[in-house]
Amino acid sequence: MKTYLQKRNSGDVFDVFEDFFKPMFYDEQLDSMRTDIKETDKDYQLSIEMPGFKKDEIKVSLENGYLTVSAEKNEKEEEGKDTPKYLRRECRVSCQRSYYVGDKVEEENVKAKYENGMLQLTVPKEEPKKIASKSIAIE
Repeated sequence: MKTYLQKRNSGDVFDVFEDFFKPMFYDEQLDSMRTDIKETDKDYQLSIEMPGFKKDEIKVSLENGYLTVSAEKNEKEEEGKDTPKYLRRECRVSCQRSYYVGDKVEEENVKAKYENGMLQLTVPKEEPKKIASKSIAIE
């Protein structure tokens, strides 16, 4: 869902300059989790860009016909003699995206593989409903 409300300034002087160069209705979420969806006879194949994440930081779930992919990365802060003092730190990264796959898809039939920053998902197609043709007897 696109929103036209802009984020509030966090009090950092540099936010004003950063926001000035963005388009007026820029949606930051459009850049995350770019997805290619390919259709075959039996299934849909999703290729999702997720660079920088490890396999254990990614979660895939299926609920009410929606396949949801989420990932979260938290940088651990270490304190020590040579640890730099940050004035501003934006290293927490999280993203989430949902895809409608239908109510008949079951979790055990979805296959997932993560390699080289790409998450590959294979989702079986729903079987098309067969409409039984009925004959009407002619008197």
